[in-house]
Amino acid sequence: MSRQSKDPVQKCHSDPGGGAPGSPARAASDAAIAKRTSRRCQKHPNSIGGSPLATATRKCVLTLDGYSYVIVASPPDRRVTKDDIGLAEASSSISATSSTYAAASSHAKFTSRISTDLANVGPALRTAAGGSSSSSTSLHSPSQNGERINQGALTIVRRSSGKGKTSRGGSGGNSETGSLSGVPEPGGRENLRFIDLELTADSLPAVDTPDACDKAALRLRCLLKQLQHGEISAELLQQNLNYAARVLEAVFIDETRRLADEDDELSEVQPDAVPPEVREWLASTFTRQLATTRRKADEKPKFRSVAHAIRAGIFVDRIYRKVTNTALMQFPEEVVGVLKTLDDWSFDVFSLSDAASGAPIRYLGYDLLNRYGMIHKFKVPPSVLESFLVRIEEGYCRHRNPYHNNLHAADVAQTMHYVLCQTGLMNWLTDLEIFATLVAAIIHDFEHTGTTNNFHVMSGSDTALLYNDRAVLENHHISASFRILREDDCNILQNFSREEFREFRSLVIDMVLATDMSFHFQQLKNMKNLLSLTEPTVDKSKAVSLVLHCCDISHPAKRWDLHHKWTMQLLEEFFRQGDKERALGLPFSPLCDRNNTLVAESQIGFIEFIVEPSMQVCSDMLESVLAPLNPKTDLPQESDPAAGENRFRIKKPWTHCLAENKKIWKEQAAKDAEIRLQKEQEQKEREELERDKGKNSLTTAEE
Repeated sequence: MSRQSKDPVQKCHSDPGGGAPGSPARAASDAAIAKRTSRRCQKHPNSIGGSPLATATRKCVLTLDGYSYVIVASPPDRRVTKDDIGLAEASSSISATSSTYAAASSHAKFTSRISTDLANVGPALRTAAGGSSSSSTSLHSPSQNGERINQGALTIVRRSSGKGKTSRGGSGGNSETGSLSGVPEPGGRENLRFIDLELTADSLPAVDTPDACDKAALRLRCLLKQLQHGEISAELLQQNLNYAARVLEAVFIDETRRLADEDDELSEVQPDAVPPEVREWLASTFTRQLATTRRKADEKPKFRSVAHAIRAGIFVDRIYRKVTNTALMQFPEEVVGVLKTLDDWSFDVFSLSDAASGAPIRYLGYDLLNRYGMIHKFKVPPSVLESFLVRIEEGYCRHRNPYHNNLHAADVAQTMHYVLCQTGLMNWLTDLEIFATLVAAIIHDFEHTGTTNNFHVMSGSDTALLYNDRAVLENHHISASFRILREDDCNILQNFSREEFREFRSLVIDMVLATDMSFHFQQLKNMKNLLSLTEPTVDKSKAVSLVLHCCDISHPAKRWDLHHKWTMQLLEEFFRQGDKERALGLPFSPLCDRNNTLVAESQIGFIEFIVEPSMQVCSDMLESVLAPLNPKTDLPQESDPAAGENRFRIKKPWTHCLAENKKIWKEQAAKDAEIRLQKEQEQKEREELERDKGKNSLTTAEE
């Protein structure tokens, strides 16, 4: 291989255009240089002999490890300008030659290579820089008497050698500029300093990429240096500080999501740290979320705004007309009449159960899946769907629970429908996610035993042994439901692809497991921390999981007559568990002693410390994720006095219901306290009377 093929120096010139000696281009360049040199000599009469070589700026271009380095040599009395660099880069683009240096060489060797390559450039640079023709590679050549020659400076600009980066103002061009000064730094050390970094906001990497941190740090250091000399404009300062702030926020968001998600350990592994096949194996083996089920971030909603979805609510009337004409699923007229109020927040599921002869899941589940188009979109045979709903309803009725029964499942499914439709959450989700959300609401308490997880653990039930005391009931609800889905006559997922089934199953599992009350406070804490960020990014699985959890405990936020009926049924279920605990010799669980339970006080505490905070966080989350889908003119807005501006708000009918129910319970608590006080006084009087009787009897006996 010839020396020319090995030499990384592509071009070394003292004129911007180059050209062969004697050519017209070279003659024009020489004339331009002579004109500039004449002006500089007039301005600096003390320059070295007034020679053009002593005052002209000379340049060369090197290619190292995929980067082009523009080296500009200037005399001591002249500072390199951006025009010099731009001219050098423009000329370097004419003769782009690939470098033969090893691609694996690191940029840590940059300084040593520059020193070697400067020797190959020739004495012309040093002549221009300081008048020395020495061939030594040192930038500081001592004279014969030991004193350093007053040399000029070498300014180095590094640019990527990729396509489209030959122009300084072009898109995608990134440059870093340094200076090798002929004057040593304090301590005798030579130093490479970034003094002229391009600070414009164009062509910066995305804030969530690994390269963004490096760019932001480099720019901040350059800003500090330029601020010391007062050489930065307010506009550039604002642009770069804003970019650095966005990078920091992106890093903070990633770290917060990593800490909040125990199943996302792989977020610590950089995408390029391991091959894709290894990363996929790690995800499928050591995390719950499979790599193949992660959704694309660029999926767009079906509607441009929630207002469009709400206006699309006219499909409800069409569904009512179709429902009675379905060949394999006939709806009684009484059921159709009750379902006309399905969009109400305080939907009366007890009336639906009466109209449906005790089978509310069968009709409500079919109506919801048909209403959202799931039957048609996922090719669900109507007879299979009906069989599935019948089997689910039977499982809810197996233990004859007062509360966790088919009415509760229907109530939660209807509440989920309200949130999906009336807030516009359906437009943030895909069809598959809506399908999974509705099914999860229907099966979330399937085959509930009417006892708590703690009872299963304390009594050592077979279910607790099967699931190792962790989310005992929730795991059973999921497992038993998917066993039914494996039966041919109940498999409503039979036309799913493998990827669709895995995504559907993963989402249903996440949602149902989130209904475990032992996760309540951690779930709310994680969501509040996420929403406190400037630009929160909410994971869809966590969002719908929180919604289902809130729907599961929403009866105190419904109309009083409904809430009171639910409360009495729930307490009866608790009391039945207390009876079992008494029979087994176990201590009473909270609220399970039918002879010593403060009903009103328990409901006030439940509302204040559980339901109200949950609904508030859920509302904030919904407004956060739905705001980008809602132009301000599409939906009525509410004033936010604290923020001093208008912003998107969802309807919150539960707020009024919670306040009213809590007020009633407080009034009831006051009455109960008076009754208890009266009973205590009566009991005290009876005890005193009995003591007096005992004393009289003793006196009579002594006499």
